[in-house]
Amino acid sequence: MDPRPIGIFDSGMGGLTVLHECLITLPHEDYVYLGDAARLPYGPRPLDEIRRFAVEIAGYLERQGVKLVVAACNSATAAALPDLQRILTVPVLGVLAPEAHAAVLATRNRRIGLLATDATVASGRYAELVHALDAGAEVVSVACPRLVPLIEGDDPFGEETAAAVRAYATPLKEAGVDTVILGCTHYPLIRPILQRVFGRGVTLVFSAEETAREVAETLARKGIENEHGREGRCTFLTTGDPETFREMGRRFLQLPIARVERVAIAALEAAAA
Repeated sequence: MDPRPIGIFDSGMGGLTVLHECLITLPHEDYVYLGDAARLPYGPRPLDEIRRFAVEIAGYLERQGVKLVVAACNSATAAALPDLQRILTVPVLGVLAPEAHAAVLATRNRRIGLLATDATVASGRYAELVHALDAGAEVVSVACPRLVPLIEGDDPFGEETAAAVRAYATPLKEAGVDTVILGCTHYPLIRPILQRVFGRGVTLVFSAEETAREVAETLARKGIENEHGREGRCTFLTTGDPETFREMGRRFLQLPIARVERVAIAALEAAAA
């Protein structure tokens, strides 16, 4: 038995969709979630800058005594996962590989679409992972810079969001994809809009369930599971405004969030020093 918590981080609230699935799959584990809201969004930033942010946050979480780190941010995973796995002494998992694997299994015509942030698309990591599994699969990538601000805005299900989705979906529909990777942890929140635009014949792939399963398998394989039969606890941290995080975070987690603590950027920077 290992009572240490699992660390999960994201640029903001989107990673709470991953935490939600982890809570369902591993309800007996404790979690520390850190949302870097002060530096949101990551998507438009250069990959080197995102890599630095990820190293700071993961290092901070390791200093908090976590036993495993989940980079529940597609941009951070694309930019930094190999570096995090080299630097940290605890296991580090990302969200890209589970999605790529699920997409290859789901596609029937081997045409896979990707909706993601600018940084994730620029990294080319999804195409690399898909082609490692199926060299003949085609990946059509579309950067969606408008979606994260809309999803975290006051009206995520409004006409402006629907119009943005229709615009971003157009090149994927024209390419004839039958599977679309939702390459940002924010996107599942507007899954009904996405499914309506693409239609029931297109499979939408999101990594939360697969990532939670990989976390469970890693804990079991390494013998660092917590005691079963208990109810785990969650600690929520943000570099932004705690009250804003608490209120908006419930939208993504779909569960109450009682308390959020603020972490100074300087504390993250010190962890990577």
